[in-house]
Amino acid sequence: MEDTVSQKIQDELDRIEKKENIKIIFACESGSRAWGFASKNSDYDVRFIYVRKTPWYLSIRNKRDVIEKPISEMLDISGWDIAKALALLGKSNPPLLEWLQSPIVYREAVSIIFKIRELVPEYYSPKSCIYHYLHMAQGNFREYLRRDVVWVKKYFYVLRPVLACLWIKSGYGIVPIEFDILVDRVVKNKKLKNAVKELQAKKKAGNELDKGERIPVISEFLEKEIQRMSADNESSAITKDVETLDRVFVEILKEVNGPSI
Repeated sequence: MEDTVSQKIQDELDRIEKKENIKIIFACESGSRAWGFASKNSDYDVRFIYVRKTPWYLSIRNKRDVIEKPISEMLDISGWDIAKALALLGKSNPPLLEWLQSPIVYREAVSIIFKIRELVPEYYSPKSCIYHYLHMAQGNFREYLRRDVVWVKKYFYVLRPVLACLWIKSGYGIVPIEFDILVDRVVKNKKLKNAVKELQAKKKAGNELDKGERIPVISEFLEKEIQRMSADNESSAITKDVETLDRVFVEILKEVNGPSI
């Protein structure tokens, strides 16, 4: 089954390259399968970075810099143009940082992605990442977990960003994509850790986990941490030099398309 899905993903990436006249330099799994709590019927969330022909970039017009395909047959696939990806790297964009760590990689132009990964320490901003993860946790908690009957599987979409904030605040550096690493390193309370592990095991076993009674030990932890971090959080604004990003952008265009226009 996995081989069949992997081939479908490769075929879809080939179709996108041909239709859009692009080169996909990186493609990975970005959702629950990469995080480590996928159920048997979880979608495949494929994200990619692509490069267009050099003349496409030589224009004063604003052009669409994402490619999104309709979700079909459990496949959710979309990508960012290389210029967008580098600009977001300059802002320490957490989703991009996660993509670059994904344990499931479908395609990789090794020399190019090595250049991009080398830039991560220079542009990584703990403040910007905390702002992103906290905003995600606040929204998901407010939307799904405030009632006595909750959308149980959404616990993960609050737990993960909250634990990510705690990871950063503890000085551990860039947040790992794997959920188990977050839980094992950050969660100190044994009762809470057991509740999280039990919930994770149920989801991975394929249980539907739609609506159900709230889990007090998890809900109380999340609410407390969100309130505490919301009171401490400051603006995420950062200003970093983009000259290095511009240089790498030109190097990537030359590597993919050749030195001439």
